[in-house]
Amino acid sequence: MNDMAISLLLIVVGFLGLIFGANWLVDGASALAKKHHIPDLVIGLTIVAFGTSAPELVVNSVASLEGLSDIVLANVIGSNNFNLFIILGIAGLIYPITVQSSTAWREIPISLIITIVLFGLANDFFINQNAEISRLDGFVLLLSFVFFLYYIFKQMKTEKIEAITYIQKSNSKIWSLMLFGFSGLIIGGKLVVDNSIGIAMDLGISQKIIGLTIIAAGTSLPELITSIVAALKKNSDIAIGNVIGSNIFNILLILGISSLINPVAYNQIFNQDFAILIGGTVFLIIAMFTGKRKKLDRWEALLLIGFYLIYTTYLISKEL
Repeated sequence: MNDMAISLLLIVVGFLGLIFGANWLVDGASALAKKHHIPDLVIGLTIVAFGTSAPELVVNSVASLEGLSDIVLANVIGSNNFNLFIILGIAGLIYPITVQSSTAWREIPISLIITIVLFGLANDFFINQNAEISRLDGFVLLLSFVFFLYYIFKQMKTEKIEAITYIQKSNSKIWSLMLFGFSGLIIGGKLVVDNSIGIAMDLGISQKIIGLTIIAAGTSLPELITSIVAALKKNSDIAIGNVIGSNIFNILLILGISSLINPVAYNQIFNQDFAILIGGTVFLIIAMFTGKRKKLDRWEALLLIGFYLIYTTYLISKEL
């Protein structure tokens, strides 16, 4: 087996570590929270939401520590594009997605505004300095994340949300799940980053392309599985809420933490990918407000998937 085949195998092992690690961490943390009588809704909107974003967080933290700015940016922007075009597209093909007015009117525009603000911060439109996401920018993103959580908790009081039940677990099982979860995330994240960089160097492909494709798709697997299951169960709110929530988490929390670890140098070649993300979010808003119901039809879902595949093919062809 040659070096590249071994690297690919280790990337797969790393992704498995990320997925299983995130699941174990969520299960353990949820059980611990229940033991302390923390409400189900709080668990769902914090621990579970964090769990599905944990792969991106770990991969970005490792990449930031190693000073790999292109990987940090490509993973966040790439994951958000993958979430929007592929995950929502597949969910919409399975079952046309109809959303509550609050999601259409509030969360989707919030996602768009946050993306535009990040675009401005990255290009330093607000302060005429070198193009980077500085530690100050990271602090602003994390502060915005706190305000977003506050907004979510206020929503909890006004909207009736179905309770989630958890099976009681022993303390030893809870802490074992959390320990194995963190271990899986850390080891998996390190394997994915290091071996992806190795393959990029061997093939002469940029870190940007590896981040936008392999790493972005791999770290988005928890969201993909969640949205497919939700679509099969005809639960539109979870299918779209998972995608939009993850995109907001990725920018505010994950990129915020990444830039606090190390300022993220911004390569303006990512402006094109930002434009795709902003355009896709605008398309989603338009789709939600055309027709009698706020619905993403199958033909619109197919457009999302088709565009992403064409764009990704174009990106890769430029490198070869």
